[in-house]
Amino acid sequence: MAQRDYKAFLEKWLTRFLLEDVPIKAMLEWLLAELMKEEAKVGAPKGKHSRVGSVYLVIPKVRRGGYVPFFLVTRKRSEMALISLIQEAFLNGVSTRKIERLAWSLGIESLSASQVSEITGEMDERVREFWSRPLKAEYVFVWVDALYEKVWFEGKVMSAAIMIAYGVDEEGMREILAVEPMWEETEESWREFMRKLKKRGVSRVRVFISDAHRGIQAAIKKEWLGA
Repeated sequence: MAQRDYKAFLEKWLTRFLLEDVPIKAMLEWLLAELMKEEAKVGAPKGKHSRVGSVYLVIPKVRRGGYVPFFLVTRKRSEMALISLIQEAFLNGVSTRKIERLAWSLGIESLSASQVSEITGEMDERVREFWSRPLKAEYVFVWVDALYEKVWFEGKVMSAAIMIAYGVDEEGMREILAVEPMWEETEESWREFMRKLKKRGVSRVRVFISDAHRGIQAAIKKEWLGA
């Protein structure tokens, strides 16, 4: 469209809006209708998408606090909800290819298997941070136990012992200290589990609480003298 055509087009629509009872409302309705047409790709040839392109906005600065346009916040929340959904599906054993097909069935065409892998890969980093984070030097109580769960390992579903340590510090604050898988619940595996707590900064535990598993009791006696 030539520059003169643009000018005539704008004059036509501005005149139309000014004749409305509420010009701003009429302009907004027209704009939203045009955006929906683009979103639905109305008039695009088969196999091709009709896109407006990138839109660059200068966000106004305010004297106090920060301002973020509502439409950006809404989009961000939607993206976070989608990421959480993908990660939850992955944790429940849904493959990246199946997640991609599910997204397509929901009308999300831009999500590929490689993007799914990237999103789920973020969880690995969070787990590594959780496993390696520094711990307090002293805890009043530490509960230790193991749960047996089915895990996916090298293409097979196997049973593994998930060892858990849950602590309470001198201020009464509770936290999960460690959650780690072991193939078998033995004295040596429990000793290794407790050595890792020491490496992360724990030097004293006043009271351990556990069931009557001999491996746990033996590991506590050997690794935590005085507890």
